Amino acid sequence: MEPLSTSYPLKYSVPKARVFVVFLSMVLCTTILCLLQLKFFKPKSKDFYSFEVKDSRGRIISLEKYRGKATLVVNVASYCQYTDKNYIALQELHREFGPSHFTVLAFPCNQFGESEPGSSQEIQSFAKGNYGVTFPVFLKIKILGSEADPAFRFLIDSSKKEPRWNFWKYLVNPEGKVVKFWRPEEPIESIKPEITSLIRQIIMKKREDL
Repeated sequence: MEPLSTSYPLKYSVPKARVFVVFLSMVLCTTILCLLQLKFFKPKSKDFYSFEVKDSRGRIISLEKYRGKATLVVNVASYCQYTDKNYIALQELHREFGPSHFTVLAFPCNQFGESEPGSSQEIQSFAKGNYGVTFPVFLKIKILGSEADPAFRFLIDSSKKEPRWNFWKYLVNPEGKVVKFWRPEEPIESIKPEITSLIRQIIMKKREDL
C-alpha cells in the first residue's frame, strides 16, 4: 500500500506566506511614511518666539532671543497720519520699560494705503533719523493674504484681530502668547498699565526662581 500523501499542508502554507508578505509590506510602508513625515513636516510653532524673521538687511533672526520679555509687536509705516504720534509713543515705551524686561518689535508693511513704499534700509534710516528709535525695525513684510509673514500671522490667528490699518499693536507675554491688542488711535496711556503688569510678573517670577 502506498503511503498517504503529505502534500496537503503545502496548500495552506502558500496563503499564509502571502499574508505575511502583505503584512510586512504594510509595516515597511508605515515606517517609511513616518520617516518622511518627520523629515519634511515640521510641527507647528506653538508661540510667537518660536518663529524666525529677518532684520532690515535680510539676515535671519530668531525671536527666541526675546523670550522671557514682554513684547509689543507693531506694523509700522513711514507716511501715515499715525506715523508721528505712534513712533514717538513707541520710543517712549521702549525707553521707559526696556530693554531688560520689555521691547518693541516693528515690522514695516506697505499693504495699507501704500504708506511704506521705501526699502527696508530706507525705513530703518527714517525711523532712526526722525524719531531716534532704539528698538528693532525688521525687514518689510506682508501681514495679510497668502504671503503673510508666519510670525505676524500667528499674532492675528491668536488674537482673532486682523489689522485694518498701520500701527496695530499686539502685546506678547514672556511665554509668547498674545494677551492684548490696540488699534492705532488708542492712546499710549491705555498701553502702559498692561506692560507694567507683565513686567511686574516677570520680576516676581525671577525673584521666586532665585
